Amino acid sequence: MKDTKLIQEALMLAIKAHDGQRRKYTGEPYSTHPIGVSKIIETIPDHTPEMVAAALLHDVVEDCPRYTIDDIQQLFGETVARIVDGLTKISSLNKDMNVSMQAENFRKMLLTLHDDIRVIIIKIADRLHNMQTIHSMREDKQLKIASETLYIYAPLAHKIGLYNIKTELEDLALKYTEPEVYNDILLKLEESKEEQD
Repeated sequence: MKDTKLIQEALMLAIKAHDGQRRKYTGEPYSTHPIGVSKIIETIPDHTPEMVAAALLHDVVEDCPRYTIDDIQQLFGETVARIVDGLTKISSLNKDMNVSMQAENFRKMLLTLHDDIRVIIIKIADRLHNMQTIHSMREDKQLKIASETLYIYAPLAHKIGLYNIKTELEDLALKYTEPEVYNDILLKLEESKEEQD
């Protein structure tokens, strides 16, 4: 029962903190993003309520200046605060670097991050949700994000055993990096299914 309360309170804070914010490319309420990320976390075997709560809160400190890591710790405990803090640090790293340095340093940092694997898992879920909603972005952004996904996130998902997420990341990325190949494969799969049916 305590676990359900933690998640409900995290959901309520995420909705409150992101009230009035919109997703940049889709225009939908921003809270749909942390909710989407938390739903992905819930599909991962052995997920914990703290992971779901942290997924719901992962952008609160970064995007809502009125909330701090201390606030998160007081409201949700040390574990959730530590995970959110790790996610916030990764996001700030991204903003401080040029694109090629960012990708390599980000990859190295994630590979050597031993503090809490849950930070990496939520970051991968965050990327998966962004890939699921990438269709509304400009074409150049789609290509950049899809390439970064293939280079960094899919291998990381594989490395930590998130094989279903790795496959979905690769499929979504292929759709934008190699659309002809993606459509070819899709057509062949449909033909094969029709034959099997």
